Amino acid sequence: MGNIRTAIGLMSGTSMDGIDVALLRTDGEAIIERGPFLGVAYDAPFRDRLKLALEQAKTITQRDQRPGELAAIERELTLRHVSAVREFLDVNGIDASAVDVVGFHGQTVLHRPDEALTVQIGNGALLAREIGVAVAYDLRANDMLHGGQGAPLVPVYHAALARNVRNATLPVCFVNIGGISNLTYIGADGLIVGYDSGPGNTLIDQWVESQAGIPFDQGGMIASEGRVIDDLANRYLDSPFFTATRRRSLDRNDFPPLAGSDAELADGARTLAHVAAASVIKSAGHLPVTPTLYVICGGGRLNRILMQDLRDLARGQNADVISAEQAGFDGDAMEAEAWAYLAVRSLDGLPLTFPGTTGVREPITGGIVIRP
Repeated sequence: MGNIRTAIGLMSGTSMDGIDVALLRTDGEAIIERGPFLGVAYDAPFRDRLKLALEQAKTITQRDQRPGELAAIERELTLRHVSAVREFLDVNGIDASAVDVVGFHGQTVLHRPDEALTVQIGNGALLAREIGVAVAYDLRANDMLHGGQGAPLVPVYHAALARNVRNATLPVCFVNIGGISNLTYIGADGLIVGYDSGPGNTLIDQWVESQAGIPFDQGGMIASEGRVIDDLANRYLDSPFFTATRRRSLDRNDFPPLAGSDAELADGARTLAHVAAASVIKSAGHLPVTPTLYVICGGGRLNRILMQDLRDLARGQNADVISAEQAGFDGDAMEAEAWAYLAVRSLDGLPLTFPGTTGVREPITGGIVIRP
């Protein structure tokens, strides 16, 4: 058993909607004491800056390249994380000296696993200097150096949580529906299998923003007025991604946006919610055993249409679908909590990724730890 540390995790995910901040007390293994959580939303102009970053990052061929305005956006992103940490500490009456490490994800602007290239902008040294706390960052790169795909990293945290799921027996499958969805299977024998399962909220967000000028379909309200357009759904669900023998991690651009379709707003949102749900079930077909329980985390669990489709599809497998809250967790905080957990594992040199999660050759640690 390692030392119990107080860690803060910071997550800015593929939905690009804001910064999640969560606190854990953990030994990086079995002991997990979940603390407070704070979500800090990005304003629309900064979301536009992040979209520009995604475009300008397309020319990157080396991880340290920052073409165009990328260096300036990276600095602004980091300073927003500084502000988020300060707000979190202030709101919760926590002194920075009580925090041992901060796990800093940064913002993924490019992810090409087939080229062993992943880029998360975010200046770990600047963050550490400004908040006065050690920072563990760049947690994906070492995995790629050892043959992995750099994602997903959350499964080791899901596995630690699995033993605490209310009224459940293994195998359990955690599903995180963010911009991209990923799943983690925890078997009765302790086996961990994890991979990206397909498009999550990104396609829905892109559609409603392009058609209605709003950032996301809150609660699935728009989708609830529409119908599934089978031809459009199948265009996504027939992708070779779902049938390929080798599971691969996804970039948010791997599934093209629906923009340009002549579908009605509600029908497009309804179709893409179905795609997000069906992607999970199709990808679960690659698991060692069909799970009897899916625990849904991330923003997608708040889309009631997506969740109903998931329940309907899982029923065909004799499986149940519950939200993270029904399992006793906080679905908003889970990814940020995971980054706190991973930061402690990075400090202790414990593995972050495994052959069954990223395809890495052997369990491997990772991350750069920098002190103020």
